Amino acid sequence: MGLMDRVKGQFIDIVEFLDDSRDTIVWRFPRQGNEIKMGAKLVCREGQAAVFENEGKIADVFQPGTYELETQNLPILSDLKGWKYGFNSPFKAEVYFVGTRLYTDMKWGTQEPVTIRDAEFGMVRLRAFGTFGMRVTDPAALIREMVGTDPNFSTDEVQDFLREKMVSEVGTALATSGVPMLDLAANQQEISQKLAETLTASFADFGIAIPKFIIQNISLPPEVSAALDKRTQMGVLGNLDQFTKFQAATAITEAAENPGGGAGAGLGLGAGIAMGQQLAGAMAQSSAAPAAPAAAAPPPLPGQAGYFLGINGQQVGPVAITDLPARIASGELTRDTLVWREGMAEWTRAGDVAEVNAAFPASPPPLPPTAPPPPPPA
Repeated sequence: MGLMDRVKGQFIDIVEFLDDSRDTIVWRFPRQGNEIKMGAKLVCREGQAAVFENEGKIADVFQPGTYELETQNLPILSDLKGWKYGFNSPFKAEVYFVGTRLYTDMKWGTQEPVTIRDAEFGMVRLRAFGTFGMRVTDPAALIREMVGTDPNFSTDEVQDFLREKMVSEVGTALATSGVPMLDLAANQQEISQKLAETLTASFADFGIAIPKFIIQNISLPPEVSAALDKRTQMGVLGNLDQFTKFQAATAITEAAENPGGGAGAGLGLGAGIAMGQQLAGAMAQSSAAPAAPAAAAPPPLPGQAGYFLGINGQQVGPVAITDLPARIASGELTRDTLVWREGMAEWTRAGDVAEVNAAFPASPPPLPPTAPPPPPPA
């Protein structure tokens, strides 16, 4: 290799970056002491921006396209270096390629439950997770605020920072949305859209936008989910009396299809007979000729209908009227104790319920005033 070939090898005439990864956000062109030739070709592809930096200061930023580097299209760098028009010598500068495409499928999630106040269920703790996409909107701001001199800045280095802010904003959005807990799933898209706008504004100083934010799931603690499942089952069953009869009929059918010996079979047969008798009676009543309407069931005997008592913040009962004196004697029931029975609109002081108040021992009336002693004889 001749002297001129070695000299030419010290000058860079093509500056470009072919990204073969899916997570590189910023990549520094490896100049390695070589100088960039004035008139060299800069190739900046779609989804990229090229940022020139001179002695630690950001200079010119190039959008997608092919450029011949010269003083006319390097105005800031020319000013920093004091070049005159038509300067034609090689120069030194750091070139950072910044990905401006949409980086997708980045994950977020709440490590700790978010506590919200729900109008129907009171205080509820929720967890949420999903995905988001980020885009660099200001390459110079990103390098200035986050990248620094990192030669290979990837999504792994920024995800934790973004997630911490996102989780905070998600908690605030859920707590202030005013959407009932049972309707959150139906409003996930609307909440996600508002969060994307809020997060984009929050990260604007870093040159980052969040155009895509998705809430994939909002979940409840396991014990709350189990309680809701029970409530759903009750709603599905509807008439429990009809459901009980159906279960009894199913048990009889299964016993008939799977006869067996032993004590288990005897127990099953006994239960089947009992259920069969119950069903037979019910069917007999339903298939009989129409008769006069059955008389209404008589009210409970006096003293048999019970009251529920509110003792130490706990519901006790029902307690029969005949058992109230014992509760009064033990001190559990006082006139200030709250009581309730079927037919009452709300809990009421025991002393304000005539039937309960009658169980308290009568208090004697106040003593009459004593007559003054007779005057002494004269």
